Amino acid sequence: MRPSIPLLHSGDSTFAAALARLLDRRRTLDAGVTQVVAEIVAGVRDRGDAAVLEYTHRFDHHPARTVAELEVAPARCRAALASLPAEQREALETAAARVRDYHERQKTESWRYQDQDGTLLGQQVTPLDRAGIYVPGGRAAYPSSVLMNAVPARVAGVAEIVMTVPAPNGELNETVLAAAAIAGVDRVYTIGGAQAVAALAFGTATLPRVDKIVGPGNAYVAEAKRQVYGQVDIDMIAGPSEVLVLCDGKTDPDWVAMDLFAQAEHGPDSQSLLITWAADYAARVKEAIDRLIGTMERREIIARSLQDRGALITVRDVDEAIALANRVAPEHLELSVDNALELAPRIRHAGAIFLGRYTAEAVGDYCAGPNHVLPTSGTARFSSPLGVYDFQKRTSLIMCPPNAAARLGRVASTLARAEGLVAHARSAEYRVKE
Repeated sequence: MRPSIPLLHSGDSTFAAALARLLDRRRTLDAGVTQVVAEIVAGVRDRGDAAVLEYTHRFDHHPARTVAELEVAPARCRAALASLPAEQREALETAAARVRDYHERQKTESWRYQDQDGTLLGQQVTPLDRAGIYVPGGRAAYPSSVLMNAVPARVAGVAEIVMTVPAPNGELNETVLAAAAIAGVDRVYTIGGAQAVAALAFGTATLPRVDKIVGPGNAYVAEAKRQVYGQVDIDMIAGPSEVLVLCDGKTDPDWVAMDLFAQAEHGPDSQSLLITWAADYAARVKEAIDRLIGTMERREIIARSLQDRGALITVRDVDEAIALANRVAPEHLELSVDNALELAPRIRHAGAIFLGRYTAEAVGDYCAGPNHVLPTSGTARFSSPLGVYDFQKRTSLIMCPPNAAARLGRVASTLARAEGLVAHARSAEYRVKE
């Protein structure tokens, strides 16, 4: 099987149109999903547990008779951890420790100061009361998502972490449960899809309502998060996964081909791109792709992804490569070059940057430390990876002594009357002493 991944050159007359097609994220959207999700969200909002159970039977064929049976006891998660092969347990614990160490450095502390009039001003930082963690469970199991979502919430000081994960036919994934035990998840429910998002957002007789929902999922999960936003906070609307490899032509083509495969195997909508300014390098990577694709277990998914959403792009020079990378604003960007640290400051838009030839994007997915929940679909232009700051609130503090109340009150009164808000003005004036 040889995927017909496009070979593009920025100097070709057709390049602009081909690039526009690649970056048209609307092609990955299904208008029918919106209506289906709206019905599920409304059902859970209005009928609570009964709707959650109905949808879980329909979509996951779970044999539970009540929603209470969908909850996994903490002891069951601890048992899963204890039963893991030693190598897997050590890998999970190593990854968790690295993720925790990285996120500990993100914590924001409260602060205060007094201005010249003695007014106390500041910011009080507090954790959320309850966070909901959605963990995918469709094409594969994702214990790494448990760590990446739950560990920063725990570091932030969230009082209770509630996790939902689909369990098709009632089958539990032991590694996911073990990761929940390691990460300190408080409650686990085997519920997936839009119904899980709605249950976390509105609460039911059995499931507690949360303050924020985080974690990636399929199109139905992403649309459900979009629809419940405002009722509850969310991390982001995650689209298909993406990688952009920017290479000077000196990296082994087999390495780059496998990096592209690693992203493509997530699903046919995933996007894998190479940008190079080395004249023959794209052809060498294409040869490696053709040679290695037959060795991949998910070769059909990979081939479709590379054909529909991938490209090997040759540009004139490194400056054009960087400009194009910033235009793409990828979720993952590999700087597979000699001088990665020198080029990194020129990258303005990327969810995560992997520096140097030896830094595979896959280590970021699992164990490097930074979060793998990253902005997709070009949203790296204005948003950031999931972090401790997503689980903390910032509250402004203001305290005026009498003299400051008088001075600021006059200013506030003048501005309020200019806006025609007399009650505002008089409220401030009451505290003005002549």
